[in-house]
Amino acid sequence: MAVPVFSKVSVSFGLFVGLALLVGLVAGARFEELYQPGWAMDHFVYEGEVLKLKLDNYSGAGFGSKSKYMFGKVTIQIKLVEGDSAGTVTAFYMSSDGPNHNEFDFEFLGNTTGEPYLVQTNVYVNGVGNREQRLGLWFDPTTDFHSYSVLWNQRQVVYVPRQICIIDKTTQ
Repeated sequence: MAVPVFSKVSVSFGLFVGLALLVGLVAGARFEELYQPGWAMDHFVYEGEVLKLKLDNYSGAGFGSKSKYMFGKVTIQIKLVEGDSAGTVTAFYMSSDGPNHNEFDFEFLGNTTGEPYLVQTNVYVNGVGNREQRLGLWFDPTTDFHSYSVLWNQRQVVYVPRQICIIDKTTQ
């Protein structure tokens, strides 16, 4: 069985209309040392060691890592918007460059009031995806900030909301 060759990926985060987000910074490093804002510079609000991305009806915000990583783990804290958030998608993902890119997605789908919140994952290996999986969250992601992680290596991608492994996808 052939093992795919992974190229290094950069960490990206994108938000679209109506969400709140906190990003804890690596000890001793400032945000601008590790990440490059992607768009909507006026939507970045620094509060000490916490970065908030301001989102409104006109723009989202996004950033990506300045470095690329072959293997690793990324954890981010997110509090989703409550109420009717249909049409809103919050995502963080890792992606390499090029036409046969590798990508690991962790997406939170908006909902209609009263419906369960869904998380959708996907893996692209050598430019091929179609590995989406959806899972209803067993907790309310709007009541507080919750940690979500993606752990990846040469053989697997593990999606971890609230420190509980939900999806372990082999990359072959």
